[in-house]
Amino acid sequence: MKPKIAPYGSWRSPISSDLIVRGFVGLGGIALDGRDTYWLESRPQEAGRNVIVRHTEGRAEDVTPRSFNARTRVHEYGGGDFAVHRGTVFFSNFEDQRLYRQRPSEEPQPLTVETGHRYADMVADAPRNRIIAVREDHTGAGGEPANELVGIDLETGEERVLASGNDFYSSPRMSPDGRRLAWLTWNHPNMPWDGTELWSCGFDDGGAPTKAERVAGGPEESIFQPEFSPDGTLHFVSDRTGWWNLYRLGDGSVEPLCEREAEFGLPQWVLGMSTYAFVSPGRIVCSFKERGSSRLALLDTATGVLEEVETPYSVISSVRAGGAGDGVAGRVVFRGASPTEPASVVSLDLSTGEHEVLRRSGEDELDPGYLSVPEPVEFPTENGRTAHAFFYPPKNRDHAGPEGELPPLLVMIHGGPTSATTPALDLEVQYWTSRGIAVLDVNYGGSTGYGREYRRRLEGLWGVVDVDDCANGARHLADSGRVDGGRLVITGGSAGGYTTLCALAFRGEFAAGASHFGVSDVEALAKETHKFESRYLDRLIGPYPERADLYRQRSPIHHTDQLSCPVVFFQGLEDEVVPPNQAETMFEALKAKGLPVAYVPFEGEQHGFRRADNIRRALDGELYFYSRVFGFDLADAVEPIKIENL
Repeated sequence: MKPKIAPYGSWRSPISSDLIVRGFVGLGGIALDGRDTYWLESRPQEAGRNVIVRHTEGRAEDVTPRSFNARTRVHEYGGGDFAVHRGTVFFSNFEDQRLYRQRPSEEPQPLTVETGHRYADMVADAPRNRIIAVREDHTGAGGEPANELVGIDLETGEERVLASGNDFYSSPRMSPDGRRLAWLTWNHPNMPWDGTELWSCGFDDGGAPTKAERVAGGPEESIFQPEFSPDGTLHFVSDRTGWWNLYRLGDGSVEPLCEREAEFGLPQWVLGMSTYAFVSPGRIVCSFKERGSSRLALLDTATGVLEEVETPYSVISSVRAGGAGDGVAGRVVFRGASPTEPASVVSLDLSTGEHEVLRRSGEDELDPGYLSVPEPVEFPTENGRTAHAFFYPPKNRDHAGPEGELPPLLVMIHGGPTSATTPALDLEVQYWTSRGIAVLDVNYGGSTGYGREYRRRLEGLWGVVDVDDCANGARHLADSGRVDGGRLVITGGSAGGYTTLCALAFRGEFAAGASHFGVSDVEALAKETHKFESRYLDRLIGPYPERADLYRQRSPIHHTDQLSCPVVFFQGLEDEVVPPNQAETMFEALKAKGLPVAYVPFEGEQHGFRRADNIRRALDGELYFYSRVFGFDLADAVEPIKIENL
């Protein structure tokens, strides 16, 4: 069938906002318990409720009752929401932040009292009949909450502090014999990807820690995911060479296992992350990232030989493996995705190479004729450097653009900013490309996955390097004749929203933009944000208030006089990371200036939208905004948003 000629942006697409939220679930942490696999699902159709799911004997079933939401608020971003030990599930409940224990076939029972404590990143300490967890104490009057490692007695609920005194703790891990504990800790102004310390201790007969010592790490070395091998050797990931590589602790020394210009670690925005697991005492199954894409491999710890495992996935995380004692040695479970396959929980048999998809984040089968496959792009940017992105050209088997017309380009900016975009199938990207709008998903300087030097390009230069890279990426595609240089648009959420607003205020490449819970006033962010990020901007911009001048200079809210194009704002009204007043103040300033501007607030939403109706409203509202700004008709009716000064 010959494609119908229609203006870019007006193509009819089966990838609707309703499809995206109707069949979509977010897939979180994975845990193995014997032959059973557990994972976390975030369900937009249930107001974003997190549900623990168990896969056993070929079928999946919900573990968490409907009245519970397995989600912790430690560090505000959470992660490490649940743990499983011999059939018993331990999880943090969102509403009261108490830790609950749920035995098989029983209702959850509270393990901790409701006191203003939050818990995450749990691990079983079986010899002492307790759970060890990160605890965040919000009971103090004023000031920051206290973060500690605690042991929680499973009989009495009594909590004993095992490690304290530093600003942050994460990743408690027990040795197989139960004699030693390892953990990570760090202090302001560092974030965990800047510098962390790896500590280890033993226990006395009463369960108190003994001989605690720092065994690796420091303020300029980022340690990720400590793990004990089955024979009790402590392993971890470190970026001491400039790349997150695997190491083990020998007799008083740190031994590299596989030195490679690749990333075996990730930025620890959430707790409980995992990129490797032990198949046996001398074999590790691991994921690593090169040039923005992931691979799965087996590492022989004796020889350092890294043997890649063939899979159809280019984004791999949450790696877990069955142990020999489980009778399932050689089974690896991970979260995998590719440009044409949505994120899935995948079980892989290493002996046969066969894999089974236990759960897909979206169950709808999509016709590949509507899917745009990303192209890795490298482009020149400031100071003779190169930056990275994924380019998605328009793709719709039923439509083609008019001869001589080039498509608009939507530049997408990931959050963080210390994070990264990946080539995983993202239906929100396909929503745009299947309607005839090209997408450039940018891994600007400061993104992860390209080594520490690339990650540190943003130090002192947030709002500069990221903005330059996004503008140069868009200009690169326009100059190469692939997109319309007069219809360049930029969009982002959170830190990506900040880059968006900076690009609109300080550069002239973009004709419109959308900020989803984005920062417009970094000075206000430095004053108001939560503990985990309260000193983040020290490295990204400069110490505050000593460099208050830089904060004002880099805040778009103080430079609305330089803005001359339409902007739409989407904002959760319960957002504690980026408070609503930032979007509201910016909206009023642009409205007073006479620019086309829209503000769409969402009741009950925090930092990021979790509810199906709001996700749908934000996506369709952004499309509607661009259609009015650029004057193209939409193939399907969407709910309009109110645009001032149009």
